[in-house]
Amino acid sequence: MSNSVSGLHHDITDVPGVTVGHASDMKARTGVTVVLAPPEGARAGMHIGGSAASTRQADSLRPEHVVDRVHGICLCGGSGRGLDAAGGVQARLEEAGVGIRVVGHTIPIVPAAALFDLNFGGSSIRPDVTMGYDACRNASGGPVQQGSVGAGTGATIGKLFGVVQAMKGGVGSASVVCDGLIVGALVVLNAFGDIRDPHGNLIAGARTAPQSLELADARRLLTQGTARSRQISVENTTLSVVAVNANADKITASRIAAQAALGLGRVISPFQSQVDGDLTIVLCTGNQEADADRIALLASDVLQAAVVNAVRYADGFGLLPAWKDLGGVAG
Repeated sequence: MSNSVSGLHHDITDVPGVTVGHASDMKARTGVTVVLAPPEGARAGMHIGGSAASTRQADSLRPEHVVDRVHGICLCGGSGRGLDAAGGVQARLEEAGVGIRVVGHTIPIVPAAALFDLNFGGSSIRPDVTMGYDACRNASGGPVQQGSVGAGTGATIGKLFGVVQAMKGGVGSASVVCDGLIVGALVVLNAFGDIRDPHGNLIAGARTAPQSLELADARRLLTQGTARSRQISVENTTLSVVAVNANADKITASRIAAQAALGLGRVISPFQSQVDGDLTIVLCTGNQEADADRIALLASDVLQAAVVNAVRYADGFGLLPAWKDLGGVAG
């Protein structure tokens, strides 16, 4: 298993035909991230593991839905109001002639999911049609900009004691190449839980006090019973997109999503908590045949790497500490 192939970005755009675009409002600290499939679309499936997901057109990802391909995924801040951004993505794709043909019309299929970022930065401006259009227009197959950008602009992590003792989250991406199979992932990290590296080392999360950089270790405090989870179930979400250059139907893609999401529990603790809206979407963009369990295992690995990258590239904008403020160096 290697990522040493020449020309790779080591992110989700390594999967042929997949592009990513961001639009950010740095004043309101919110934004949109778009993951586009190749123009012909991709078969896709979804797993919702959290209890407070906020979505639009997600029904098209269900196996029983008649639509068999999606053309893009829209991830946004702004909570439910931010889902308007998906209309802008659809408008841009329709202009490009991308979508399913229905009685002479082109209809792009763009499932969307939102995270709650209204307690970071300004809350009066939400992602809208224009921001979604711009994110789609900005999409490219080049290296993915990571950190506090796009849908991750206002993302926060480690909210055991609320955002006042949290740290900064953001967008992370990673990929792996294994004998011609390419699996990439993009994560927007806005988790309730703390973040650990794949070796179990605590690297970011809830802090012991608002002015402290000392990590409290939410897992330890919760298991000991010395702290209780916040009961606000709308402010935490990890949104994940996996792309693979393989062929799978919607049922298989949904099962891959469920398996792959298990890996996130190694680096986010707690994960899929009572107050998280976590979901994972899998895009199957190619014709290569591959074992679904193999894809899921590789997807689990790249999702973990994407989470760590989201932390390492995050910027707190002087409002909250980020990993780099603890002495970390991205790269």
